Amino acid sequence: MSLLQVEGLYKSFGETKVLTDVNFSLERGIIASIIGPSGNGKTTLLRCLNFLETPDKGKIKINGQEIFDAEKKYSQEELRKKRLHFGLVFQNFNLFPQYTALENVKLAIDLRAKERLMSKDLTKLAYKQVIAQNADLSRELLLKMGLKGKENNYPHELSGGQQQRVAIARALSLTPDVICFDEPTSALDPHLTNEVANMILELKSPKCSMIIVTHELSFAQKVSDKILLMENGIITEKSLAENLFDEYNI
Repeated sequence: MSLLQVEGLYKSFGETKVLTDVNFSLERGIIASIIGPSGNGKTTLLRCLNFLETPDKGKIKINGQEIFDAEKKYSQEELRKKRLHFGLVFQNFNLFPQYTALENVKLAIDLRAKERLMSKDLTKLAYKQVIAQNADLSRELLLKMGLKGKENNYPHELSGGQQQRVAIARALSLTPDVICFDEPTSALDPHLTNEVANMILELKSPKCSMIIVTHELSFAQKVSDKILLMENGIITEKSLAENLFDEYNI
């Protein structure tokens, strides 16, 4: 059974059709890269998977269980819960400048704990314990990302690569089923591309899968188990052995 199934996904903005009948599946532990010309819907697809945009048509399933059907109505609270299946590392990282690295990582899990407190799913004592555990987890993730000693640094005090690692730690903190990366090398110096590739390969785990939107074919071929080509809002799977450099102007 596939970890992720996307069936018949459509998304338009006014008269502009961006996603047109997107279908693909992803097995647990797999890294898939989505390549294709600019303006063909790659980032929109990631935003739809993370429910930052709402698809007009289609279904999304995790472990065979339907978590989204465009024909159904969902409350914002329901969408927030569905979003927990996915983690998104934004192209420009989107760290909160007023918070330290540690605070950026633990913000989402602290908010989740607060929601449980407000709904009386947690007692005040249990809430305090969870907040302490969240801080410990966030420090562990920053350490895993090679950011020991940077916990109290603000984003402007970190390099681009370090900011990206904070953003990855933030995505990992919610233990998502699928981690999405939007152009993970575009905001970095070219010489850091191999470092990013190695970091993604180190993160590979049988517990989750990864989807990477990228324009860099050599990067995609280095890190990916499968490559998905998006053209005109439609996805087709390509072999890693295919000479995509000659076939597509990406």
